[in-house]
Amino acid sequence: MRTRALAAWIAAATLVLGATAQAQQPTPTPPPEYGLPLNNEQAKAVANGAFAEAKKNNWRMAIAIVGPDGELLYFEKMDGTQNASVRIATVKARTSALFRRATKVFADQFAAGNTGFMSFPNEARPIASEGGLPIIRDGKIVGAIGVSGGSGQQDGVAATAGVNALK
Repeated sequence: MRTRALAAWIAAATLVLGATAQAQQPTPTPPPEYGLPLNNEQAKAVANGAFAEAKKNNWRMAIAIVGPDGELLYFEKMDGTQNASVRIATVKARTSALFRRATKVFADQFAAGNTGFMSFPNEARPIASEGGLPIIRDGKIVGAIGVSGGSGQQDGVAATAGVNALK
């Protein structure tokens, strides 16, 4: 009898503690909604900010700006940039726009062993490399920047400078 009572008490305590722990989990913040795309002047301003940061640090980079739908709005490749960076920058920008987050999120997940997103079809597969950032205005994603040519961290610094250049 005591064993049954003890088992029932443990089961009840587990349910209560589990419910309490579940109730204390923070509600995730929904990602920003999509807005109207950047215009050409705004896209150039973002690219110019990234370009200036890259030039200041003597980095050779490719810089892609896309709209919220992931379509290319503006592109610039610095002299001497490796050819692979053209595609990589564009995919970083596209990933940030379509998934509404920085590409560093995917790089961190990949480093932690989460490779599930690698099974996505090619046209929807995110890139797991720092340097892609969504561009947010008035709380809405209006585009994204992708930068490639340096280390992941350097690409991230230049992309951040580009986003911050938009006034």
